[in-house]
Amino acid sequence: MLGLVLLGGCTEEPPPRSVSEFEANPILLEAAVIRCAQNRSESRYDAECMNAREAVSRIEAREEAARRAELEARSESKRRALRRTQQAAAEARRRAQDLERQRREAEYLAQFGELPPDDVASEGASTETTNTPGAVIPEAVDESAEGGYRSETLPAADGGNAPVMETAPETEAPSDLESIRDELRRRNEDSGN
Repeated sequence: MLGLVLLGGCTEEPPPRSVSEFEANPILLEAAVIRCAQNRSESRYDAECMNAREAVSRIEAREEAARRAELEARSESKRRALRRTQQAAAEARRRAQDLERQRREAEYLAQFGELPPDDVASEGASTETTNTPGAVIPEAVDESAEGGYRSETLPAADGGNAPVMETAPETEAPSDLESIRDELRRRNEDSGN
């Protein structure tokens, strides 16, 4: 009788492994999944197979959460980079608009012989584009001719940089119609050469 009790005690199956045991040991989990997959109809309600399936579900959920967190971190870094790029572009546009406005103001003030403010030149704009008048000054005409003039860029009396036209001393204007016609003919011939 004692032998039968001992024999009965030895034939008892070990308790099924828990979900945490399967999560801790991936080799045991893989073996249990393979064993349970071979005969699904018999192992469907087996406690160890149910624990193995639960362990697989938990592991997959953790891996999915980690993958989502990684994707979210990448997305956030891309959003920050895009935001920085957009802010830099907006700042560049604002600076370009400010420089263009200052250039136009300096160009306008140059018409009146006023110097541009110092901050326009310090913004990196070249002196050629900030305060150079766009007027074309005609070439000098022989001063000895009657009614001729001398074209020369002189500094403005008020210290500005606008060109100033200096004319030849006034000569007596022709009084009769014939002398006026002669003068016009002479000027036309001079400009044709």
